[in-house]
Amino acid sequence: MVFKKSAVAGPARSRSRAKSAPVDAGSDLGPARDFLGYGADPPRARWPGEARIAVNFNLNVEAGGEHSILEGDAHSEDLLTDIGFPAYEGKRSPMVESAFEYGPRVGCWRLLRIFKRFDVKISVLGVVRALQQCPELTQAFVAGGHEIVSHGWRWLDYHKMDEKEERDHIRLAVAGIKKLTGAPPAGWFNGRSSVNTRRLLVEHGGFEYDRDYLGDELPFWIKFGARSHLVIPYSLETNDNRFDRNTGFSTADEFAQYMIDCFDLMYEEGAERPKIMSVALHDRLIGRPAKAVGLIKFLEHARKHDKVWFCTGRDIAEHWRREHPPQDG
Repeated sequence: MVFKKSAVAGPARSRSRAKSAPVDAGSDLGPARDFLGYGADPPRARWPGEARIAVNFNLNVEAGGEHSILEGDAHSEDLLTDIGFPAYEGKRSPMVESAFEYGPRVGCWRLLRIFKRFDVKISVLGVVRALQQCPELTQAFVAGGHEIVSHGWRWLDYHKMDEKEERDHIRLAVAGIKKLTGAPPAGWFNGRSSVNTRRLLVEHGGFEYDRDYLGDELPFWIKFGARSHLVIPYSLETNDNRFDRNTGFSTADEFAQYMIDCFDLMYEEGAERPKIMSVALHDRLIGRPAKAVGLIKFLEHARKHDKVWFCTGRDIAEHWRREHPPQDG
């Protein structure tokens, strides 16, 4: 499938984007870059209940999908372990494995209790091989009314993966979630996507949106041929990954204050321009007691405000399609 580069000039693009017109997906070299977005005149989101802010929690569940020689990989995992162990070639790393296992064994259950206490539904970004390791936990997410989003077949870096293999991983991930939950995922998040990922998702079909974008605070449409595809921005900044090895947050108070500061400014701005606050969490990080306290403090603060829409990615996608459809329908 070949796509032509967009020939839309900057000002014209700004006007059309404000009306939710899809931007051309790109060329043979991959997606075109768009530095303007909605520009100075973003659309009014019109969140339900005239909410001033949409707060979307995303819980990453990855244990069992990370690098492991048990999964046929050449080395163990070294990313976001919180303990700083390197990758070991050809060897298992018991300490790293146990750090990941804390998530499904303990962290997820604590977080389920916390979100139930505050009556908040979340998006569970599930690596499918991870969800398969603990189907009881997956069923608990579904029973709690939370959304299951595909976080890929494996928790891997897809930048250099062969296109055929990535296509196979998308197929496996969709089939795996459908078998576990009874329904295919509406959303997708790789985290380390390739330039092919979004096109492959559209070619596969069945997705309402993906989250592999960090550059905005509102959803937007992109165009693949005659098809329009919705992108809902994610965040690596309002994200507990900054707890990893104390590189950003060292205490629950630091996490809570950072989230509260973000919330307060976006809530103030939301009187005129409502946006999305995407909060990213990891079961093996924020699920620890001394970190979970920070999440509780933030939820207590946010729950004191009216006109706040706590929502899942699918909620956002359905709202945006209804209120801000692509111009071509």
